[in-house]
Amino acid sequence: MAQAFADRLIQRIGALGHPLCVGLDPQLERIPAPFRRGTMQAADPETAEVVADFCLAVLARVVDRVAVVKPQSAFFEALGWPGVRALGKVLETARGQGLLVILDAKRGDIGSSAAGYAAAYLGEAGPLAADALTVSPWLGFDSCEPFLDAAARAGGGLFVLARTSNPGAQDFQELESGGLRLYEHVAEGLAERAKRLLGPETGWSGLGLVAGATWPDEAKRLRERAPSNLFLVPGYGAQGASAADAVAGFVRGPGGHLEGGVVSSSRAILFPDAPSDTAESWEKAVDKALQRAITELGSVVA
Repeated sequence: MAQAFADRLIQRIGALGHPLCVGLDPQLERIPAPFRRGTMQAADPETAEVVADFCLAVLARVVDRVAVVKPQSAFFEALGWPGVRALGKVLETARGQGLLVILDAKRGDIGSSAAGYAAAYLGEAGPLAADALTVSPWLGFDSCEPFLDAAARAGGGLFVLARTSNPGAQDFQELESGGLRLYEHVAEGLAERAKRLLGPETGWSGLGLVAGATWPDEAKRLRERAPSNLFLVPGYGAQGASAADAVAGFVRGPGGHLEGGVVSSSRAILFPDAPSDTAESWEKAVDKALQRAITELGSVVA
């Protein structure tokens, strides 16, 4: 059986000294000129090839510098079947390069439908296999079970939506019931299940929670109710959260450094605010943005 996802992730982060996860969000209108060709319309099969080439170029910049990448499935699905094929190529390439992959697809369903999603994304022979998957719990905890089963079999991980980074998250996630906010109920309801994906080497669970960097106080409350769950932290960088905000829910590990999850950044790295009219200028801008994030996050977890 494969090494537990949580152990693989924490160990690689520890070796690198920072928890940065690079999001792969290939927004068509922002893809730099050196990569663009054809009509760049979603229905043009050549557009999916552009997206694949762009993402592979990003992987070439981040390999050996980050532990994990997070492709956003929506941008690939928007291109139809050529986009899904491009996603498969990106997943296979990233994992072949030794990068861990969290597929951001936010799936959530019940029964055989959930099992189908789980087989596609977490099955060892799944056509879109990743190391971990984002999952919505809002159909009930039973909707998480097929994903948990698949992750346990494959040594994979899950990141369940709890306190997300978007402003509208408070519409539902902050509602109180029985003295707890809904996102706290999510954490409590997963506490026992977290043992099923516990990494024996690090003590962290691959049954993780999404905890937005834009809500650091809420992340601290989540950590109180989810002491062993890894956090996936969006909202750092382009959404305005600082590095310190992003690791608010982390705790001191055995080595004295803050640990407990990964901090995702996509737009700030993929589309840096710098000239990108040539492949070389884009690479330099990406490298600079990447190093800035690595340095910021590395300093706050030290």
